[in-house]
Amino acid sequence: MAKKNEPINQTKEEKIEAEVKRISQLLSEVDSKSKKIVQSLIKNAAFMAITLEELQETMNENGVVSEYQNGANQWGTKKSPEVEIYNTMIKNHSTIMKQLTDLLPKTAPVPEDDGFEGFVAER
Repeated sequence: MAKKNEPINQTKEEKIEAEVKRISQLLSEVDSKSKKIVQSLIKNAAFMAITLEELQETMNENGVVSEYQNGANQWGTKKSPEVEIYNTMIKNHSTIMKQLTDLLPKTAPVPEDDGFEGFVAER
């Protein structure tokens, strides 16, 4: 599935490189020293994101179950291999993305103005 502003016939490598750039932009507030240290995580996250998209397409086309034959008379269905890979990879991708987002500077929450300070100041 092509993302917005993404050429339809991109190679996997081109998609991964575009995803590396996208993730790097999201991490623009991270200091350059930390970003250099986690470059491997960024590349792995990008690879997994593109691979997960491909797995989703495959599962949409072929379904999430596959038939198997164990011996001459034993048939059945099981989760497709793509589902197994997807489930493992999505957990790993989520872990990496959490590690990356934890690097972002923490911003203090701005308390919502309920008007009380202004009321007291007027008195």
